[in-house]
Amino acid sequence: MARNKQKKLKLPLVYKPLGFALSWASGALAGLAFQQAWKAIRHEDNAPDALDQDRSWGEILFAAAVQGAIFAVVRSAVDRTGAKAVERSTGVWPDGSKGGRD
Repeated sequence: MARNKQKKLKLPLVYKPLGFALSWASGALAGLAFQQAWKAIRHEDNAPDALDQDRSWGEILFAAAVQGAIFAVVRSAVDRTGAKAVERSTGVWPDGSKGGRD
């Protein structure tokens, strides 16, 4: 019992570097997914930037909404996969005390 409690105390510290790497990877993956989605939706290579003077508010906000949705889905999928892998290998769920996004 004491060993399991000790493992639970050390796991968040061990999981932080893994979580950082997973966050970086999910951001890169989300960026690629957004580029492909934008090409499929609007048949354009580049999404509008907020400072693109030639684009309307609607285009800019639509692109931001699509990008945000894709980012959230990819991040959640990668985070969940990482947590499940940690649980399988250690028997402890990482950061069980937190209740929501950081």
